Amino acid sequence: MKKLAVGPMTTLEYNEWWVRRINDNTPKSNQKNSQSIEEYLRVVPSKLEIIRQDFERRNTDLKKKIGQIEEEKINLRLDIDV
Repeated sequence: MKKLAVGPMTTLEYNEWWVRRINDNTPKSNQKNSQSIEEYLRVVPSKLEIIRQDFERRNTDLKKKIGQIEEEKINLRLDIDV
């Protein structure tokens, strides 16, 4: 009695095609839109951090203006005393 073969019966050509097959459904990387890993992992600041940075920048600007006004005030007093 002969044994029955269980499983797919394939040809040599089919086996070669199966090894070389290309799956067209997979997304391919696009070099135009690619990002470096550093850009991809860049930390995005929270709203609170953005507000804090804005506050510090405005605070620094106001300190400079106060310094300029105090200098003008001192210069005006000198002019009056003369």
